[in-house]
Amino acid sequence: MLSAKLGHFLDGPLEPVARRIRLTPNFFTAAGFLITVVAAVTIPYNQKTGGVLILLGGAFDVLDGVVARTNGKVTDFGAFLDSVLDRYSDALLFLAIAWYMVLQGQETGVFLSIGALVGTFLISYARARAGALGRNCHTGIMERPERIILIAVACFTGYFLPILWLLFILTHLTVIQRVIHVKKECLKQKT
Repeated sequence: MLSAKLGHFLDGPLEPVARRIRLTPNFFTAAGFLITVVAAVTIPYNQKTGGVLILLGGAFDVLDGVVARTNGKVTDFGAFLDSVLDRYSDALLFLAIAWYMVLQGQETGVFLSIGALVGTFLISYARARAGALGRNCHTGIMERPERIILIAVACFTGYFLPILWLLFILTHLTVIQRVIHVKKECLKQKT
């Protein structure tokens, strides 16, 4: 939803900085992933620091695309690498939260974290499968930016259970939105 509404709105303001950067976009992709790994290891023991690291990793995730587009370095492999590392990042964050919930004795939180992770993966799978069918599927209310922001908010506020409920429900609702969207697209083609 944020991606669809805001698109590449940071490209303009960050373009002067991006033009001076001589590192590859894949460097920023890998650096953002490594920061997220550290965030995931940190979350069970220090949630606020984990939240800061999540946002820092997210900033690198934005910067890789800006650097690629600004400097004419957009590649299929770069997009593929970014997507794969984003899935690993998502998994690590939800598993870190599940571990934190285990340490807190919150069985419901463990279930919700794992369930939201399943929904997250199905969101990505639905988009990839739709793409393989030649359909655009950038629809839904809970894409990656929204998930990252909500996870960071949970880390800063400590409201893990309500945010996990929200993530659980909205990730699966997004999958349903994508299924309905692709069905409509397929029906349009038949007529």
